[in-house]
Amino acid sequence: MQEPEASEPEATRRTAGVTESSRANRGWWDRNADEYQTEHGTFLGDDRFVWGPEGLDEVEAELLGPPEELKGRDVLEIGAGAAQCSRWLAAQGARPVALDISHRQLQHALRIGGTFPLVCADAGALPFADGSFDLACSAYGALPFVADPRLVLREVRRVLRPGGRLVFSVTHPIRWAFPDEPGPEGLSVSGSYFDRTPYVEQDEEGRAVYVEHHRTLGDRVRDVVASGFRLVDLVEPEWPAWNTSEWGGWSPLRGNLIPGTAIFVCERSEAAVPPAEG
Repeated sequence: MQEPEASEPEATRRTAGVTESSRANRGWWDRNADEYQTEHGTFLGDDRFVWGPEGLDEVEAELLGPPEELKGRDVLEIGAGAAQCSRWLAAQGARPVALDISHRQLQHALRIGGTFPLVCADAGALPFADGSFDLACSAYGALPFVADPRLVLREVRRVLRPGGRLVFSVTHPIRWAFPDEPGPEGLSVSGSYFDRTPYVEQDEEGRAVYVEHHRTLGDRVRDVVASGFRLVDLVEPEWPAWNTSEWGGWSPLRGNLIPGTAIFVCERSEAAVPPAEG
């Protein structure tokens, strides 16, 4: 007897807290890791450091610093997936640790191989001692999916050494005002950029199975500063002529007109960090 097919989740906009978001996204990435790596693995490569769908490569961007200065540095990759970025870092002589909330994503990291540690943990509760790392990086990892980005950023600051650098990329906030479509329909504003209500996919019982959170550009800057960092640079990669591929709502058509990725380059401030709200 054939099993009934599971119904498609309902897409909605509603509140979703820290615990619900974490649980939903851990499950989503465990279920979808195989498909994700099959669909995007070639573009990402096994040992490249790509900041986003535009294809900006750390080799040319040097947002973590010159490659020759990475040797011997302790680096934490947050939301590592199959650890492609960590593999590139290791090739430069760095000592990366690849962290992801999804066990299945890290199984793909094992499949590809590498000699660096893989850690399955939530970015909001990093299992490392204070001052364990020189650098931290995250290419579309963790921060788009957490209800409290300051919780994550403060944890990253805690595990960084004085003067440590954090670089992270997220969907450019302006994209939330447009439909997530790669074609012409994705070029007309369909909602308020200032509506911070999370995007949630939920099952028939109303349980979230995927959550993504929106922060405006100003929100992101304030999150960085309030968490004890100094914003050094904000990079908005332009769509390169060589990249003819589509990735979800990212495409050459949209990429030539509106930004798709925002990369925040931050350094650990030694000023006192205000207490967390609440």
